[in-house]
Amino acid sequence: MSKIPAEKGPEFDIAVSSRVRLARNFADIPFSAKMNTKQQADLIKRMQEIMSGFTVYGKLMFADMSTLHPVDRISLMERHLISPELADSKENSGAFINENENISIMVNEEDHLRVQSIFPGIQLEKAYKVCDEIDSLIAEKADYAFDDKYGYLTSCPTNIGTGMRASVMLHLPALVMTGYMKSILESCNKVGVTVRGIYGENSEAVGDMFQVSNQVTLGRKEEETIASIDGICKQIIDREKILRLQLYKKNINRFEDRIFRSYGILQNARILSSQESFKLLSDVRLGVSMGIINDIDIVTLNEAMVLSQPATLQKMSGKPLEQDERDIKRAELIRIKITK
Repeated sequence: MSKIPAEKGPEFDIAVSSRVRLARNFADIPFSAKMNTKQQADLIKRMQEIMSGFTVYGKLMFADMSTLHPVDRISLMERHLISPELADSKENSGAFINENENISIMVNEEDHLRVQSIFPGIQLEKAYKVCDEIDSLIAEKADYAFDDKYGYLTSCPTNIGTGMRASVMLHLPALVMTGYMKSILESCNKVGVTVRGIYGENSEAVGDMFQVSNQVTLGRKEEETIASIDGICKQIIDREKILRLQLYKKNINRFEDRIFRSYGILQNARILSSQESFKLLSDVRLGVSMGIINDIDIVTLNEAMVLSQPATLQKMSGKPLEQDERDIKRAELIRIKITK
């Protein structure tokens, strides 16, 4: 089961989580697209040896994609521990994941390694510090593909340089309701910042959740990128807070009716689709953040969002579920979570 952090982090009511990911390749073997089966298997063994003595953040267990049930792989993706691409793979790939599930090292994805760390709220510096520590450990035992002019070499040209993606997951219902989200997307794009859906590239923004991340990895230091994303996210958060208050003051009854209506449905519904549950949970999360609802907290709502996703729901149930069964189980899980 997912280890949803009980800690909240800075700006936790809008900034759900911060993630830093480093793309790395070893210098002495071909890039992922050119590797044969033996080289892929050897890389996994090599990483198992390297990571065996690393226990600073708890023991890292290897999740082998070739032995995991598809539901388990997708559940890891839903919990942001592996990428959709790794969830689709089967042979000679996997991820080292710590017990707290805030550190993941993907092996044989688009690059040889994807080192990532996730923390609640806006904590990009902390996430980078953890990634950098793991990165340094690996670099002591293996040479990375590195060029003095271009930096770290990666499979995709857009990752060359630092190989780093710094992203913050933001809950932005007011920007969506007022239609300002479009201008945010345009403004971010102009300064080399990408705004994506909940699972990253090509994914849909459900539950008013958006990932804000850097596009540029070449010619900028890691610290500069982190400071830039941090600053942009704080500007977006400030705008979201202003719009929330404006919407509330414009029509208090209508605003509160939306919040409490969604809360009431979640407390009583017997069937809920993923799409509907995310929408309703988004409304309730907004209400809790603004102090309109006081008998539930943000952490509980975050748990409900994570655990009610299709694969994770099936994993918790211990058996495959048809869509109708999932919708019934989802409604039950959320009812229990929010009425404790």
